[in-house]
Amino acid sequence: MSKFIIGLDIGTTTTKSVIFTPQGEVISEFECAYSTYHPKPNWSEQNPKEIEKAARLAVATSMKQKRLVASDIMGLSISSAMHSLICINELNEPVSPMITWADGRSYPQAAIMKETYGRGVYENTGTPIHPMSPFVKLIWMKDTQYGPYYQADKFVSIKEYIIYKWCGQWKVDYSIASASGLFNLHTLQWDVEALAIAGVHPNQLSTVVPCTEQVGPLASSVAEELSLTTETPIIIGSSDGVAANIGVGAIHDGETALTIGTSGAIRRFSSEKGTDHKQRTFQYVFSPELRIVGGASNNGAVVLQWLARQFSSMTKRDTIREADLEALASTSSAGANGLLFMPYLAGERAPKWNAKAKGGWIGLTLSHNSADMVRSVMESVIFNMYEIQEALIDKAGPTTRLLVSGGFARSPLWVQMTADIFHKTVILPKSHQASAWGAAWIGLFALGKVKSIKEIKQYIPIQKEILPTVKNIARYNECYDVYKELYAKNKPLFSDLDRLQQF
Repeated sequence: MSKFIIGLDIGTTTTKSVIFTPQGEVISEFECAYSTYHPKPNWSEQNPKEIEKAARLAVATSMKQKRLVASDIMGLSISSAMHSLICINELNEPVSPMITWADGRSYPQAAIMKETYGRGVYENTGTPIHPMSPFVKLIWMKDTQYGPYYQADKFVSIKEYIIYKWCGQWKVDYSIASASGLFNLHTLQWDVEALAIAGVHPNQLSTVVPCTEQVGPLASSVAEELSLTTETPIIIGSSDGVAANIGVGAIHDGETALTIGTSGAIRRFSSEKGTDHKQRTFQYVFSPELRIVGGASNNGAVVLQWLARQFSSMTKRDTIREADLEALASTSSAGANGLLFMPYLAGERAPKWNAKAKGGWIGLTLSHNSADMVRSVMESVIFNMYEIQEALIDKAGPTTRLLVSGGFARSPLWVQMTADIFHKTVILPKSHQASAWGAAWIGLFALGKVKSIKEIKQYIPIQKEILPTVKNIARYNECYDVYKELYAKNKPLFSDLDRLQQF
């Protein structure tokens, strides 16, 4: 009798295969990394074949390291990062790299769209007008006569590509389709206006299906490599954001999930179907009844990773890790002795939606030290997430429970900062594999093994609850007020700085 379910999480920098019991216990897991290429400033590309190969390796290894066989597995369900775009030719092969959410080359097209048709497209699709959006990327391709755009028989995401390679079907789930900027929130069909602007025909896009859709059978060669069978159920699953909310149990009104990995996001489920009139937050479809509402930041742990590389270079050490920097930051005090950092090293999505935003320290003096510098960087990431939450509250009401996941949740200092800055008790589940567990649960629901998505709450063991430190709250409130002013006062310089950096 089959005993386990596989959650496959296709992320920005790695793909993870996690094998769970139906109660959420991790039996086996394996993570496989891949490269991101930056051939020009603001470009961010990956090789879709490399990612598909990594997904195969992750699943195969997670099976083999515990000597599991196909009969042990009841199904495999998929979570994937959003906003990727690949041009596919009539032979169903990629003719372009995969352009990731972090790619900024379509900034001019985003700026023009915001001044023209952008509000209408946003209100129809729920996807903010920004270079992250495949919709805006397609406009860039058309405007610049990008060769693969004209060779393309289809335009797809990385999840769609992997599903086709494994199962021979061009299908996309509601949540990934919705994040493309091409899908209408209200009709649950590809949006006529967005497609016309992008120069795309509906036949060039995949068939949109519910997140519970089974997309098998697996190709025999793939099944053999994965130690599965052609009859192993493959469930299409959802975006990583949706899966992460499910995986931590942030499902009811007011329950908010905060996830920080390479990037960051804060999200909640809502039955409300209207978009934000200030265009600060996204609204993506999970099902005909439910939306996922929130905002995503480009600048999560990647900012601390950048700082670790700089410290390693300066000290000529190869072993400085993020954990080393966190230990150093803990020797500074809340507010980093009045030192603030603008964390926009990769431009920014929510709530600024400005691909040209820049980062930097403000307030440096001779009295500051390296601990203050590191702490200010860590605090800035949380300040930014808190600012996104303010926009989310305007749209969806106050946060009643705050649940965290992602790599940052392994840092006690970062989690305590979150409690202090948000003025909320932070609920920390035991497992950090929220997206994989959420995807696996969607699979269990699709297979009829559980009665509802909400039932997952019974199978999320909580590691601890972190209370805010009262003495830090007032200090962080002061710092946050100044932090918000920094962007507004420096914004006029960002375009000039961006121009200087092109040389």
